[in-house]
Amino acid sequence: MALNITLLQVSFFLAAAITIFSAVMVVSAPKMLHAALWLVATLFGVAMLFATLQAGFFAVVQVLVYIGAIAILVIFAIMLTRRVMVDEGAQVIKLWWLAMVAAAGVYGGLVFLLRSWPGFLTVPLPVENDATLLPSLGQALVSPTGYIVPFEVSSILLLAALVGSIVIAWPRKE
Repeated sequence: MALNITLLQVSFFLAAAITIFSAVMVVSAPKMLHAALWLVATLFGVAMLFATLQAGFFAVVQVLVYIGAIAILVIFAIMLTRRVMVDEGAQVIKLWWLAMVAAAGVYGGLVFLLRSWPGFLTVPLPVENDATLLPSLGQALVSPTGYIVPFEVSSILLLAALVGSIVIAWPRKE
């Protein structure tokens, strides 16, 4: 039995391997700046995955928004803090299991709440052809039955990250 592996499948698995490796390096890098650079590599790997899945719009958005804006913002925030770039404390807290239980509880609560929402399991993006993709995506992002909740949650998350980076970079009076 011969394996019929195409070049597209090989590039997908290569992109997946790069993404997984660089994601592991993000959380295991001892220097924060190196972790941010590995984050750029991870986001680029996700863009490559989008490209191999023939979702060109999402690949371009991944590169422009996440690599071009978010990752650069994170790198600037790290460089503006002028703090020690190596973490000298313990890498694992003693009560890590309690944080894991709390995260699982929050996840379960969110799934329980979202499952009761009638529009949770529906896909509000009917696409007949490529010409209607972007208008349909725009309508779905602002429609109450579409992706308005994740869109607003991500905007609040980005605002919190921006305020947090300003607070960290603000000079302290000592």
